[in-house]
Amino acid sequence: MTDTSSADAPVGKGADVPDEPPGGLRALLPDLSPWRASPDFRRLWVSGLITNFGSFLTFVALPVQIKELTGSAAAVGAIGAVELVPLVVFGLYGGALADAWDKRRLILWTEAGQGVACAALLVNALLPSPAVWPLYVIAAFTSALGAVQRPALDSLIPRIVAHEHLPAAASLNALRWQVGGIAGPALAGVVVAYAGLGWAYAVDLVTFAASVALVVGLASSPASHEARRPSWAAIAEGARYAWSRKELLGTYAVDLAAMLLAMPLAVLPFLADELDAEWSLGLMYAAIPAGSLLVSVSSGWTSRVHRHGRMVVLAAAGWGVAIAAAGFAGNVWLVLLCFVLAGACDMVSGVFRSAMWNQTIPDELRGRLAGIELLSYSVGPQLGQVRAGGTAALTGVRASVWSGGLLCAGAVGVLALCLPTMMTYDARTNEHAVRLREKRAADAASG
Repeated sequence: MTDTSSADAPVGKGADVPDEPPGGLRALLPDLSPWRASPDFRRLWVSGLITNFGSFLTFVALPVQIKELTGSAAAVGAIGAVELVPLVVFGLYGGALADAWDKRRLILWTEAGQGVACAALLVNALLPSPAVWPLYVIAAFTSALGAVQRPALDSLIPRIVAHEHLPAAASLNALRWQVGGIAGPALAGVVVAYAGLGWAYAVDLVTFAASVALVVGLASSPASHEARRPSWAAIAEGARYAWSRKELLGTYAVDLAAMLLAMPLAVLPFLADELDAEWSLGLMYAAIPAGSLLVSVSSGWTSRVHRHGRMVVLAAAGWGVAIAAAGFAGNVWLVLLCFVLAGACDMVSGVFRSAMWNQTIPDELRGRLAGIELLSYSVGPQLGQVRAGGTAALTGVRASVWSGGLLCAGAVGVLALCLPTMMTYDARTNEHAVRLREKRAADAASG
């Protein structure tokens, strides 16, 4: 899925000299500087696009299969519960592994393991009477592998992309995810309805095979000279660093609140039924990535924003308001529009969270902090599925959606008041951003 380079190699142009800001229409178009400057980033982007496309097929097919086998919203929401423990444990330890091991090897084996899990889903779907319990076991196994893999992927970006290009790289990576997020769910809705669940799993398996083939030929990415061996003490060191950075804590807390309280994905199959629009399920899954895509294709402006924390707060609150509006809306097209707006807000939040992380965290801690980041943007959605499914069972599907959105907007406002350093963060003057920018420039000049 990714390409790698030496931890000590010069990145990008060889010196962190800002490009001249584009004008006119180019100021809105995505900034392709990371793509042009880094061959490693180009290969990372393409390989990720392939595997993301297939993974979204399974992302839609799995809850649909559980819904068909059980008819229970709580059972669908329980996917998040079984994925949670491996996500927490292996996400934190995966961050320590990413700092201490060769990232290419770590990514290769976890990618192959996820392919095996997908094959197991396919075999179960082809049985005359598919079982429910393997779906939860495979979901937990896949969650563990993804939790180990993601910190290695995330910690590669600051190595292969120039410091000033990191916001643009975040936008381009999100664009890659969105292409798969739109095409995958939209196609999955058609494939599941007309060809069956097995075909969705089969296509995902093919994409994993292609991704593994790409990873095999990539260069190694060894641990940095300052890296510690993977251990719980090393994980604790990363946690202490995160705690000392209140602006980072703010990004984690805001994203956790937004996903925990306002992630509606677990109840979308039931929302489509309630709106008498079963045909819209694929579009519902695709609407949030579609909104993100709209921001990505006009993301040139993000490189000129420096108060990243403030943008994270405003965008997360906007996500909650848009989700609440989707719950109140009674027309399926209005619901889809609200999800598009929510996706746009989520994209803005994600770009500036990523920029804050990548522009301020030292390389020797990057994997462990990526593990903590994984928890902030992954544990929230997993628990959010449990919340959404359980609330829907108690109060109804639409009430589950709108109440979560309102709670999200309120929680984000409280966090903004409690963590003022996040609101005042400025990438031009923040001491950690300045220190890392100067270090990378010095490394490039001496390389």
